[in-house]
Amino acid sequence: MTNVGDPVHQDRTATVDVVRRLRSTVRGEVAADARRRAEYSTDAGNYRVVPQVVVAPLDVDDVLAALAVSRDTGVPVTSRGGGTTVAGNAIGTGIVLDFSRHLHTILDIDAENGTALVQPGVVLTDLQRAAAPFGLRFGPDPSTQARATLGGMIGNNACGPHALSYGRTADNVESLTIIDGSGRQISAGSDGTAAVPGLESLVAAHLDVLRTELGTFARQVSGYSLEHLLPEKGRNLAKALVGSEGTLAVVLDARVNLVRITPARLLVVLGYPDMASAADAVPALLAHRPLAVEGLDARLVDIVRQAKGVEAVPDLPRGGGWLMVEVGGESDAEARTAAVGIITDSAAVDSMVFPPGPAATAIWRIREDGAGLAGRTSDGRQAWPGWEDAAVPPAVLGAYLREFEALMESYGVTGLPYGHFGDGCIHVRLDLPLERNGDTLHAFVTDAAKLVVKYGGSCSGEHGDGRARSELLPLMYSPAAIELFAAVKAMFDPHDLLNPGVLVRPRPIVADLRRPLALPLLAAGGFSFRHDDGDFTKAVHRCVGVGKCRADTTAAGGFMCPSFLASRDEKDVTRGRARVLQEITIGSLIPDFHSSDVHDSLDLCLSCKACATDCPAGVDMAQYKSEVLYRRYRRRLRPISHYSIGWLPRWISMLDRLPRGAASVVNVALGFRPVERLVLRAGGMDPRRRAPRFSTRTFHRTWRRKPVAAGSGDPVLLWADSFTDGMNPESAQAAAMILGSAGYRVIVAGEVACCGLSWITTGQLDGARKRLLRLLDVLEPYAAQGIPIVGLEPSCVAVLRSDLTELLPDDSRALLVAGATRTLAEQLTSRHGTPDAWSPPDLGGVELLVQPHCHHYAVMGFGTDRQLLEEAGATVTSVAGCCGLAGNFGMEAGHYEMSVAVAENALLPALRSRSAATIVLADGFSCRTQIDQLGGAPSMTLAQLLAAHLPGAADVAPVEVKHGG
Repeated sequence: MTNVGDPVHQDRTATVDVVRRLRSTVRGEVAADARRRAEYSTDAGNYRVVPQVVVAPLDVDDVLAALAVSRDTGVPVTSRGGGTTVAGNAIGTGIVLDFSRHLHTILDIDAENGTALVQPGVVLTDLQRAAAPFGLRFGPDPSTQARATLGGMIGNNACGPHALSYGRTADNVESLTIIDGSGRQISAGSDGTAAVPGLESLVAAHLDVLRTELGTFARQVSGYSLEHLLPEKGRNLAKALVGSEGTLAVVLDARVNLVRITPARLLVVLGYPDMASAADAVPALLAHRPLAVEGLDARLVDIVRQAKGVEAVPDLPRGGGWLMVEVGGESDAEARTAAVGIITDSAAVDSMVFPPGPAATAIWRIREDGAGLAGRTSDGRQAWPGWEDAAVPPAVLGAYLREFEALMESYGVTGLPYGHFGDGCIHVRLDLPLERNGDTLHAFVTDAAKLVVKYGGSCSGEHGDGRARSELLPLMYSPAAIELFAAVKAMFDPHDLLNPGVLVRPRPIVADLRRPLALPLLAAGGFSFRHDDGDFTKAVHRCVGVGKCRADTTAAGGFMCPSFLASRDEKDVTRGRARVLQEITIGSLIPDFHSSDVHDSLDLCLSCKACATDCPAGVDMAQYKSEVLYRRYRRRLRPISHYSIGWLPRWISMLDRLPRGAASVVNVALGFRPVERLVLRAGGMDPRRRAPRFSTRTFHRTWRRKPVAAGSGDPVLLWADSFTDGMNPESAQAAAMILGSAGYRVIVAGEVACCGLSWITTGQLDGARKRLLRLLDVLEPYAAQGIPIVGLEPSCVAVLRSDLTELLPDDSRALLVAGATRTLAEQLTSRHGTPDAWSPPDLGGVELLVQPHCHHYAVMGFGTDRQLLEEAGATVTSVAGCCGLAGNFGMEAGHYEMSVAVAENALLPALRSRSAATIVLADGFSCRTQIDQLGGAPSMTLAQLLAAHLPGAADVAPVEVKHGG
């Protein structure tokens, strides 16, 4: 039976009319399909509100046209930037305006006056990058700055760590061009109450409320910031509109103030027994005027170590919690003096000082990723926002934290507090039982609000109130203040069209919660989802919407999300795909795995697996895509490419069993371009591609006939996967030479052990499991003897290190093989620091352009390879991001344009700008294929590079070939 209250089941006739009107006047995209609406049904909060239509305006005229349709039809409008707010205030039932797609131009930077004029969709990092050459920056910098837009920051009065020294967004806005709910276009600035009829008299009638209840401390962000309208504060309408969460007006552009960049900075990390003790120390530190004071719980850091390894966390001072205090000065000496003063007055049990560099960056990255990292407790339970941004005056922060910890304990919930301790603002995610209902959430946040009010605090210290906290405002404010908020809302938005249900006449906290709607989808023959209790629903709900996948992190070496970087479309980002998959678990908007909306959402996912490591919440979209394909096509006819490319190792094996010369015949035939195009089309591949070529003698055949290169020391098993064996045996031969030169006794198994990679990427998980079982038969006897297994194709090594135990969770042999599997670089450097450590051949003077395989980066990490190459003397330039071919993806029909676009993100520009002497290095077969086909450049593997620089390589002893275990 249809639930008429469910926004999914809105009046479709009315929706059709709204869509028709929008399409007749708006030039940008107007989308009302289920997939697009699913993508915009949530932000980074707990709520799900499905819009009627999503509009991506091309320009201001489009915005004005959409708002006119809203007024004519009575359909509400919600403004949206990066969609990273945690309060549920970037979602709505009517028209959602996505400003991030096109309205992202920095219109002007006035360096002399220190201001910038920006469109609302400008991402903060882009503004910082544009202002930096002038020695300027925008002061507030929330942790989501790499994807948060200025319009969203204005809507929520965003702050961030450096609000302590530079103020909130409201303190840094000079003027706004807005359009309110009645259609008035207003230039809002200082002394602006006269621009809105009746506003000045309303302020005059409520001076007592404005002076006593609002603006009592810096992080009081809940409600409207109407204190800026006071005569003594210049009647500043622009500042008063900041933090109104899109309920009073839509921002068309903003003139913001920029601040001077402090020349010298140091990060002081102070250790304390616990977070409350750290909070107690804050008031004394504020006297030193630090640039930032951030709190970091030791339990949060432990989660980073568990997820990304101990090397991801620099050595930190002793303690159960830390304060990260940034100090600055005009010189390094001045900054050091400030650091000494901070440490002296810190009462810390231990301290360390970090200059700008990799260690300081890693610590800040933990803090920036806090929202995602805190999404799981230390024992793996899902934790949720809901009481995410409460703030109290810093002087009482320690006392508040102790009572808050007691409150959590009384409810039996846990959370990892972190945040802007210098401003008294605490972030925390709680393992509330939202899978069942919102009862505990409502009871807890109500008690938490009473507690924060007791300490003179605010339910929201940034990010706004939204659906998460608006209902709590009467606990903070008097009836007179609440009535004032309503009067201001009516003045700017008389028909309640702008983001209704937020701040004024709010929706209940427990209305529209997403997670209770989702039903379990237990593992059913595909992946085990063992880290998510065997539940696909829990796995896809790892995505809480923090949106790091929308950020361009390539400058910092990140790989996520290549398809979004190419298209800038929410459809092509990890978060958007996760939202569509979450709808499957709900079932009302997108019913099941067979929906065309699911196919459209996942089709351009490259399965690069970068999100598995770059997403702080641990979303693995490559795994989810494989699972979806498995459930969609199990026991059904599949796309032809699943049989052609998906079964490529099978065709290699069959070709190897044919009489000698068969591979040459196939290669000659494929060398005739009309035949090649015909084969590609017939196999579901793009005819603009080139078909792969096959080796005339596989690695295993070669080594049976003439084994070469081995030492006489500890044994290692050289595992030549199907691709290396049949398409690049030279790399395996080179690897044997290198391992032999390092003193290892090289063993090669008697048969090829296929990991089933191409079956996994095409969702043929039953077939993959069969191949992995056979692989265990071949490789496990070696692993059981403690013999390392050295793999060469990064994606195949990644299967053994990750997918193997997910597909065979109950097979003890899988853990043995996974634990024994190494990359070549890992094995060669495994004796670092020992008397028999291996020294690489001299690569002095060698310039390398390296394309790491995405799975190598995501599962094993590329750091060991880089370290090996640099220690050998090479100059290494590493391409950050996917090559764009990504196994079968870039070969398949319909993917060519995206494959090329992804290659243009980083790879192709790097190839074009390299010097003639630069060697291109790529271990991944798909990476080398892309480099050859799109870049026209030769490339080699790490093994081939090292072997080419071995002195006396021809004299290395023969390899030992064994059959079986």
